[in-house]
Amino acid sequence: MKIEISSPDEYIKQLPPGRQLPMKKFRKVIEANLPVGFKETMSYGMIGYVVPHTIYPAGYHCNPVLPLPFIHLASQKNYISFYHSALYLDKKIAAWATEEFQKHSSVKLDIGKSCIRFKKLDEIPYDLVGELCTKFTPEHWIELYEKARGV
Repeated sequence: MKIEISSPDEYIKQLPPGRQLPMKKFRKVIEANLPVGFKETMSYGMIGYVVPHTIYPAGYHCNPVLPLPFIHLASQKNYISFYHSALYLDKKIAAWATEEFQKHSSVKLDIGKSCIRFKKLDEIPYDLVGELCTKFTPEHWIELYEKARGV
């Protein structure tokens, strides 16, 4: 049975108590540092930060009804996932984030194509997350996204 969650607040409230504070901190850091134009929403069952159709009417190419995704935040079984789409499309920003992570945390970086997994919740480098959020405006993200798609 899939539970439909309609808001980021509702998403966080349904988490175990030990996950609520780190997720609230993540959300606060993202909101404080993300450039104007991105919109918080529920997307793919996670807290999402997207470029709304009012800025990018084409939407997401896989499903144009959806806004263009940028960042997602999720509480998984064994970790918190922070998905930053530019990590996948921009090798320079991925290299920067990888290098900077070691300066901000004593744990080994656990990263996929666009996902950083945080297993030790007391080792989350919120300051680095905040800095990473400042690196792309909606317009910069759209430009990178379209370039990657050959548009």
